Amino acid sequence: MKLRRVLIFILLFMLLLPGCSKKPDDAVEAVRRQQDEEEPTTEAPMTEKEAEPVTEPKAGNGKTIYLTFDDGPGLSTQHLLAILAQYDVKATFFVTNFRPECRFLITREFKEGHTVAVHSYTHDYKKIYSSTEAFWSDYDAMDEIIYECTGAHATVMRFPGGSSNTISKSYSAGIMTTLTQQMLAKGISYLDWNVDSKDAGGANTSEQVVSNLQRGVSNTQVSVILCHDIKPYTVQAMETFIPWALEEGYTFLPCTADSFACRHTVNN
Repeated sequence: MKLRRVLIFILLFMLLLPGCSKKPDDAVEAVRRQQDEEEPTTEAPMTEKEAEPVTEPKAGNGKTIYLTFDDGPGLSTQHLLAILAQYDVKATFFVTNFRPECRFLITREFKEGHTVAVHSYTHDYKKIYSSTEAFWSDYDAMDEIIYECTGAHATVMRFPGGSSNTISKSYSAGIMTTLTQQMLAKGISYLDWNVDSKDAGGANTSEQVVSNLQRGVSNTQVSVILCHDIKPYTVQAMETFIPWALEEGYTFLPCTADSFACRHTVNN
């Protein structure tokens, strides 16, 4: 501070001397430069780590939605992908082989940054829950299709009917207890849901789906939503629900093997 005062005094003194070549503006600029050199910057420089692009969104406020779709790909999946792209939302697709002609959409889902996960090759309860061998045969068939379409095996799955289903009791007692244990032992995360769109029964309009989802996520901090992309009215509902959720401060994330593991109580 003393040095700065001395410098200012000298510069002003020089201005009063005859023949001084510096203009008043030059003197002021010299003082400004000296001040800039002495005062530390208040903005920390960006480090190399901070400069890297963010590849995975984070839920800063804790209001998180895992938007999941079962039973596709189907005839409405392309429309859904367009909506997700419009709002830059990533979802999770638990896929089947219901429509082989739509298999190319599995590749598109993967390339657009969504999680592609196993649901079932046939979704035939009687067949897949008749024995553990039958289940794994069905699972492997669907996982092989995913590998062919994406170049990667699935690390996440959802049991047909959920891990809490009781219909499996009709075909093999205790099979869900065994299968859930086997799944985790193989390093595959099985996921259920805690918010139901009810589009598989009870809701058959986009308005009903939107209402069910808004009510459901409002009661949960981290929501794993069950939807079906084979339902046109569910896909249409996303045009309303997604912008509403973003406006309310929710963050959408795709499911991964390390994400929130929403699991029901196993009942068989």
